[in-house]
Amino acid sequence: MDDIDLFLKEDLNEKGDITSEALLADEEGVASIKARENCILAGAEEAASVFERLQCAVQPIKEDGDAVKAGEPVLEVRGKLKNILAGERLALNFMGRMSGIATLTRDLVELCRKKNPRVEIAATRKTTPGFRKYEKRAVEIGGGYAHRMGLYDGVLIKDNHLAAVSLREAIRKARKLGMEIEVEVETIDDAIIAAEEGADIIMLDNMHPAKGKLAASKIQKINPEIKIEVSGGITPETITNYTFADRISLGWLTHSVKNMDFSLDIERIL
Repeated sequence: MDDIDLFLKEDLNEKGDITSEALLADEEGVASIKARENCILAGAEEAASVFERLQCAVQPIKEDGDAVKAGEPVLEVRGKLKNILAGERLALNFMGRMSGIATLTRDLVELCRKKNPRVEIAATRKTTPGFRKYEKRAVEIGGGYAHRMGLYDGVLIKDNHLAAVSLREAIRKARKLGMEIEVEVETIDDAIIAAEEGADIIMLDNMHPAKGKLAASKIQKINPEIKIEVSGGITPETITNYTFADRISLGWLTHSVKNMDFSLDIERIL
């Protein structure tokens, strides 16, 4: 059972849609999903998969990544009304959540690249349990960087690791994995140590922009090839203060984003 099956089961359980079962027979119709506000569309592929799983035919009108205006249709669905209604909320949840993330990401990418054309806007692991891959995909649709998917696909040495092992020792041990090494630091002294030990990426965590710029300059003097990331407490209102970095990562993209609004309406009965 894949994600969509699990999500449908959450809504339908074993009894199905008891309201539709009571009111409808085998009527067929055509429904249209429309955006209710301007946004960057994301989740349209997932929404289509929901309806296809319910034996409906889907006609995409817009694609993920498209800029959509309020009132524009993005997807047409044809099939039994009971099946369309069974998938309605799940499809809209996919599109609302993912489009909210993609829209915010696109806005922040465009805003920050006015000051630094090469800066990356990255997601974190502050995601909804069970929905991470979709939230990360929405970030990518918006032009951002997904970062690590989990603890299994990237080395990131954090403060709680350093409670048990020194920073220098941690980097030397991690190097044996043969992977890119990222280190999170909270002080300029630790940033210098990480640079001296050859970290590939140094994340400046919860540093004031002025302090971060100073740390970045010291890192670059040691090795200009080291990528500098900033993170910690960054919001859409403060993000442009950090464009001195190569990458800005913020949990805001996934934990505080506003969903976009979409609606599904039955257009005609066949």
